[in-house]
Amino acid sequence: MQVQLRRGLPRTPGGEPWPPAGTVEVAADPVPLAGVAEAAPAADAATGTVAAGTAAAGTVATVDVPLRRGLPRTPGGEPFPPAGTVRVAASVAVEVPAAAAAPAAAAEAATPAAGTVEVALRRGLPRTPGGEPFPPAGTVRVAAPVAVAEPTPEQQPAPDALAQPAEPAEPTVLADAVAKTAPAQKPERTAQPTRAAKPAPAPAQKRGRVEPEVVDTQRRWVPWAIGALVVLAAAILGARWYVGTDSGADFIARYDGAQPLPDDAPVGLPAWLNWAHAFNMFLMALIVKTGLDVRREKRPEAYWTPTKGGKKISVTLWLHNVLDVAWVVLGAVFYVLLFTTGQWVRIVPTSWDVFPNAVSAGLQYLSLDWPTEHPWVFYNALQELAYFVTVFVAAPLAILSGWRMSGMWPKSWAKPPVAWARAVHFPTMVYFLAFVAVHVFLVLTTGLRGNFNAMFAARDDATGWTGILLFLVAAGVTALGWWAARTSVVMPLAQATGKVSKR
Repeated sequence: MQVQLRRGLPRTPGGEPWPPAGTVEVAADPVPLAGVAEAAPAADAATGTVAAGTAAAGTVATVDVPLRRGLPRTPGGEPFPPAGTVRVAASVAVEVPAAAAAPAAAAEAATPAAGTVEVALRRGLPRTPGGEPFPPAGTVRVAAPVAVAEPTPEQQPAPDALAQPAEPAEPTVLADAVAKTAPAQKPERTAQPTRAAKPAPAPAQKRGRVEPEVVDTQRRWVPWAIGALVVLAAAILGARWYVGTDSGADFIARYDGAQPLPDDAPVGLPAWLNWAHAFNMFLMALIVKTGLDVRREKRPEAYWTPTKGGKKISVTLWLHNVLDVAWVVLGAVFYVLLFTTGQWVRIVPTSWDVFPNAVSAGLQYLSLDWPTEHPWVFYNALQELAYFVTVFVAAPLAILSGWRMSGMWPKSWAKPPVAWARAVHFPTMVYFLAFVAVHVFLVLTTGLRGNFNAMFAARDDATGWTGILLFLVAAGVTALGWWAARTSVVMPLAQATGKVSKR
C-alpha cells in the first residue's frame, strides 16, 4: 500500500519542508508470524515466559502509540501533527536460551525479518558548526505500518478523554533507538524584554537637494531676520518723525553728533595704524572662520599633539589657537603704539558730551539724513563709542574667554568657570561680526575713496584710487588665507610644532 511520507522542517532557511512530498510502498496486509507462533510454546517451556502483546497465531500484534509531535508549521501555532495515536505492529520479546541466542542473531542479520521494511534514516542538522548532518547516512529496518480503519462514531473517544494526555506507550526497539539518537530539546526561554532598536541613520540627501541641517538653520534664523527688519523699519519711521518735530530739531541743533576732542588731539591716521588695520582684517577673518569650523566639526580629519606631550586637539583648533596668539600679539603692539603716539584720544571718550552727541548721530543715521564727518580729523561720537567698546571691551573679553577654554589655562586656576567662558566667547564673536558689517556698510556709503585712502594709504584724499588698490591687495591675501585654512594645507605647518595624526 502507499503511505504518505511525513515531512519535517526545511534543510535551508526559507526552503521547502524535508523530505519532498511523496509516498512509500509498504505491505498492506498483516504479516503472518508462523515462526513466532510456533516458537512461543517452546520458549514458554524453556523459560516459562513470553512477552505480552502477542495476538492469535498467524497475525502481528498491534498497539496504539501516541504520535510524536514536532514544531508548529506556522509561527505561534500548535505543534504538528495534532495530538492523537496510531496503531502499529508491537514488537514481540521472546526470551531464548543463551546457547541459541548467537545463531538466532546471525540468522536475523542474514535474513530480513518478514513484515519489516528498510527505511533511510532521516538526517537532521549538524551537531557541531560546519559538521556533517546527524545521524550519519544509513538505513534502519522497521515494522511495516498497518492500515488503520476510520473509527466509527461509537468508537470516538469522549470529549473529556480528549482533554486528558495520552498514556505513554511501552517503549519499542525503534522508539528507543530514535529517542537515543534525537537531539535533546532545549528548554523554552522566557521572553526577554527587547531593547528599543536604534533609529536608522537618515539617508543621504541627493545632490541638488537642501540638507535637513540647512533647512533647520533657515527655520531658526528667518524669524529673527524678519523681526530685525520690522524693528529697523519702525526705528527709521520713529526717527524721521522725531527729527521733524521742534524738540527733535532743537536737540540735533544743540548736539550735532561730532566727537568732542581735546585741543592737542593728533590729526590724521599714521602708517602703522594702516598696516595694523589690514593685518587685523586678515586675522579676524580667519579667526571667525576657524572658530565656526571648530563649533561644527564632529569628526576632525587630523589631530595635533604637543612635542613634549599633552592634550590632543584637532588641527583646526590648533590653527584657531595660533591665529588667536597672533591677534593678541598684534593687539599688544597696537596698544603700545596707540598710547605712545596719542592716537588713543580719537577712540577714548574725554567728555560726557559724547553720549548726547552719540544719540544725535544715531538719530541722524536712522532718519537717513546722515551726519557730516571727516574721519581724517575726527569721528562722530557714535563711532568713537563703537571703537572704544570694540578695542577695550570686546577684544579683552574674546582673549580672556578664549584663553580660559584653551589648554594653556593653568589647571590650578578654577575661576572663572569654563561655562562662563563659553557663554561669553561666542556672543563676542557675534558682536564682532555685527560691528564689521555696520563698519563696512558705512565705509562704502559715506565716501568710498576718501575712506579707503585714510584707512589703507594714510592719505587725506577723497578722489584718489591708491587706498582702493591697497584694499584689494589686502582682500586678496585674506581670501587666499581663507582658502588655505584647511586641514590638508595646515598639517605640514602643524607638524613643525608637534605630532600630527589621523586619530
